[in-house]
Amino acid sequence: MGVRTWGAPPALGPQIVRLGVVTSTQTVAFELADGGAPDRTVVVADTQTAGRGRRGRHWLDEPRASLLASIVVRPRLAIRDLPKLSLATGVAVADALEAVAGLAVRLKWPNDLVVDERKIAGILLESRIATEALVVVGVGVNLGQHRFPRELTGAATSVRIETGQTVERDTMLEAVLAAFDVWRVCLERDGFAPVRERWLALADTIGRRVTVDGRVGVAVDLDGDGALVIRDTAGVHHVVAGEVMR
Repeated sequence: MGVRTWGAPPALGPQIVRLGVVTSTQTVAFELADGGAPDRTVVVADTQTAGRGRRGRHWLDEPRASLLASIVVRPRLAIRDLPKLSLATGVAVADALEAVAGLAVRLKWPNDLVVDERKIAGILLESRIATEALVVVGVGVNLGQHRFPRELTGAATSVRIETGQTVERDTMLEAVLAAFDVWRVCLERDGFAPVRERWLALADTIGRRVTVDGRVGVAVDLDGDGALVIRDTAGVHHVVAGEVMR
């Protein structure tokens, strides 16, 4: 895997592009992909001025305290199965955090990773369909933060806060990419069933009473399409997208 700096001519094969300040690693990854960057090209930045979360939210980061990465994926999946890459990536990041920091991370549907209900990492999947499917998978992991802004106190945490350990960003990146490669291949080769099994084993959402976009009920399962299954007094509902509140 090659390593280059921004502005150098494209290299053949997967590569890691390391940047300082960017608006968003997602934006850079799409720009590189549009220029022909190969599958599994990775963009990593020290900080983002306009980092994106789900539903247009702004991702706040402390410079050099988080792993901020976006992975270019040219998937071997049907269009309808692309969203499952987000769930597979969540599993991969959870496995990586356990391997590197010994943390028992749980998965909050659809794409947050939590420790004791405080967010430690998040996934953002964005796709474009033109002549072929193109996906950029964003990964943000809180590593070295000692504290968070007042509005995030009690809602966010980091590897440093949870363990007292200093985990280098490259160490975390290596673990995330290794796990991502495993679970991506699993999804493309074996289908969603193994990913779903592992996701359910790590799930923080299942069994809880939740509110998703106004619907209140108990989350009881993750179906074969990755939708959250909620049971309420009216029956069982399959929620494809939404924000889980408790």
